[in-house]
Amino acid sequence: MSQMMEKSTENPSEDRASFKSNGSIKSDEKLSTDGGTKSGRLRSFRKSIQHATQKSPLSSVKGSKVTTKSDTPTNESDSAASPPPPSPSLSAGSPATPLKNNQKKEDDEADASFRISKPLTRSKTDPGISKFSNSFMKRGASIRRSLKMVTKKDTDKISTKAISEASMEEDMEEKEEEEVLREEIEDCYVLPSIPLTPLSVMEINKLIETGELEEAHLNLLALRQEFQQQPESCSDGSAMELATREKDLNLLYGTLRKKVSDIVCDSNPPSSQNKKLLLQMARVIQEEEKRLKEPGGLKDSWMDAWRESVSAGVQVKVQSVHLDRVEQNSAWLAVHLGLLGKVIVEDLENVKQELRWSYPPSFKVFSTYVRGYNRVVAQHLKKLEQQVTELKDFYGLLDWIINKYKSERIMGSLSLQPDIQDESTDLQLEENFLKQVKEKYCRRMQEELKMIQNRVIELENEEVWKDGKAPKKEDNFPISSFPIDISTSVKSFVLNSIKLDAQLEKKVVSSCLEQLKQFPNGFEKAFSQHCTSHQPLWTEYRITYINSFTSLKKHMEEYKETCKDGVNGFQKAVDSLIDKLMRDLEDQFKEDVKSYLRRMMTRKWLTNDEDFDQLYSRTKLLSQQCSLMMPPHAKAFASKLHYHVVIEYIGQLMKSNYSCKNRKHEKAATKIHHQWNKLSDLFEDMKSNNEWLYHVGDDLSNIIGQKNTSDIKNHLQPVIEHYPDFSKKHLVGVLYFRGLMRGHEHQLILRRLTALKKEVNIASSDRNQVLFSNMQVTVNTNCLSNFPYSCFSFLMPDN
Repeated sequence: MSQMMEKSTENPSEDRASFKSNGSIKSDEKLSTDGGTKSGRLRSFRKSIQHATQKSPLSSVKGSKVTTKSDTPTNESDSAASPPPPSPSLSAGSPATPLKNNQKKEDDEADASFRISKPLTRSKTDPGISKFSNSFMKRGASIRRSLKMVTKKDTDKISTKAISEASMEEDMEEKEEEEVLREEIEDCYVLPSIPLTPLSVMEINKLIETGELEEAHLNLLALRQEFQQQPESCSDGSAMELATREKDLNLLYGTLRKKVSDIVCDSNPPSSQNKKLLLQMARVIQEEEKRLKEPGGLKDSWMDAWRESVSAGVQVKVQSVHLDRVEQNSAWLAVHLGLLGKVIVEDLENVKQELRWSYPPSFKVFSTYVRGYNRVVAQHLKKLEQQVTELKDFYGLLDWIINKYKSERIMGSLSLQPDIQDESTDLQLEENFLKQVKEKYCRRMQEELKMIQNRVIELENEEVWKDGKAPKKEDNFPISSFPIDISTSVKSFVLNSIKLDAQLEKKVVSSCLEQLKQFPNGFEKAFSQHCTSHQPLWTEYRITYINSFTSLKKHMEEYKETCKDGVNGFQKAVDSLIDKLMRDLEDQFKEDVKSYLRRMMTRKWLTNDEDFDQLYSRTKLLSQQCSLMMPPHAKAFASKLHYHVVIEYIGQLMKSNYSCKNRKHEKAATKIHHQWNKLSDLFEDMKSNNEWLYHVGDDLSNIIGQKNTSDIKNHLQPVIEHYPDFSKKHLVGVLYFRGLMRGHEHQLILRRLTALKKEVNIASSDRNQVLFSNMQVTVNTNCLSNFPYSCFSFLMPDN
């Protein structure tokens, strides 16, 4: 008996006890480890855990039944009433071992087990001397009495822990068994024997509908063999029978194909029942592929049909993803694509972890599903694109196609590694689809930019023109905020395009610049409509927009390397507007000082400074305003005004409006010199580029102010050197203003001019520096002034 107890304690997994209805205990034979398989050992281990749990003295279930493969349930009442029979391991005449000693040993073992905090997995008592006819409640009470400290609540906890650990171990073993089963599916498959006599068509059809694919297929093959073996007879009856069989085969195969398609579509994630169907289905497909060219079956490939079914299942999954209507949710596309990516990853995870183990390896299930998603999602995106109208949605669609689909969020997910590395994750888009989406994106971006431009004009009218508010300043320059708004928008478009596709950058830049070319002209029309020349800030507004468009032009220069032609076209449109605004300022100034300049070099001018003071004050005011203009336009504008004032001021000498007689020429020369210096200082402060104009006033005032007429010819050379276009008619006008209209000295001065012009190297002069040629000369150069001195010398007095 002790040997049996030791054997039971040392190898409890091999202890197999069965209980008969009379309460007697019979030992099972020890399981042989030499011939057992791995799955057999696992099942044996699991059953031993179950037995241990059922036999535990801590069980609170009264009258629990313990059965084995060959046992019958024990009657609780009989077990409690009948005395225990003698152990079969003892001799016939030996008395039974007292229960007290055995019970004490059980209590001691249980006590030791609790002290080391280990759950009782099974009883260690020798089955030959145990009294299982007594209730488990009594044995539990005996353990509690021996421990003196363990309550019912404690025992319940320990029992629960034991069961929980056993359950966890069982789950782990089931997973291990499942892994073993996964490895057992091979491509080689031995077809079971085909029945000699097939079932009827209705019976085969019923088997297909109920999912008994293997049996249905075997009978279908048997029916097909009969069809193949039946020769084409000449009799009409045989031909009709053959046609009927062929029709039956077509119907049954069609039903089987439909069933296969339904199974595939509903297989992810696979259920326990579906897994069995999938393997049967795979074997059917393998066999039918071998018999593809034999008569009686379907003409097309079963593997191709299976792949189409996979795609159909994928399509169902894709179409089931929630999609809001555009009017319901402005973020409808972003939400849908986010959910779609999540569904793709979850579906492929199920394929990778579960579904592919239900197929033979040759099916390449994971690859087929990846290709299915590449194709189905591409078709789905084409339908989505037809609903896209907003720029953000075009961008989101392109970003999802180009970046996100292959990223770690979807096809590059870590959960799909390493299997996905060997697969192509390119969407099977239609030819030119992506190109068309990019073109629509660029066109919509142009529309967006146009809306921004129109909004800029509206804001200028609402915030500035309407109420006549002064423009805001930046670094002491009046400037609007729209250059920043527009350049920021363009910048965001370009940066976003780079994120999508580096090749898209040039197209986006070109599209933006093409739209911006229309902006200067549209802005000028709106400005002219809302802001007339009568407004007090008319000049300042124009200076503001000269600065603003200069700034915008500078911002766009950064795209010159990307799109040179586009930048040049936009800059040309901006330059045209700036020239227009500057011309408006120039024309307004000319109109303002026209009357004052017209009264220069007159009798009133000689005695009154009022007109010159007005000219000077208007010019000085414009000079102050020009200081608010950003370079390089400030200098260009000052140079234009400088030239105009010089032409008009000096040009009055050529109009014969007044002749200084009675030695008034000296006073006139002094006045010209004084006023000329004031004007020159003013234009110098304005940083005019026309420095070459500073000499003309002094050169002509020196000629006019000479006391002796004979000295005039000695002061002609500076004016000829500074202004080679100074001609005889211009000199006649100056002499007329000086009071010298004819005479011998007059002729000598003209001759001296002719000689000097021959001596001066006109070719070396700057042809762009033209002054006198642009002056209108109205002096009357009569014939006498052109005659030589000898012709009218007799008219002169003797002295």
